[in-house]
Amino acid sequence: MKTTVLIDDQLLHEAMQAIGARTKREAILAGLRSIIQAKNRDLFRKELGTFDLDLNLKKLEKLRNAD
Repeated sequence: MKTTVLIDDQLLHEAMQAIGARTKREAILAGLRSIIQAKNRDLFRKELGTFDLDLNLKKLEKLRNAD
């Protein structure tokens, strides 16, 4: 699908350099994927919630060395 969008040239150029993109399309797609990944990561964190682990350094070392 073709879409016309006005994008700040300097911003796009910086994004292309930052990720090593060779084309504008590549930079835009990478940006969109990054946004989606960040959103999915946040949703996953919220879904997991938080919980309290009753671990101290000694217990953690014991668990690591159990194998």
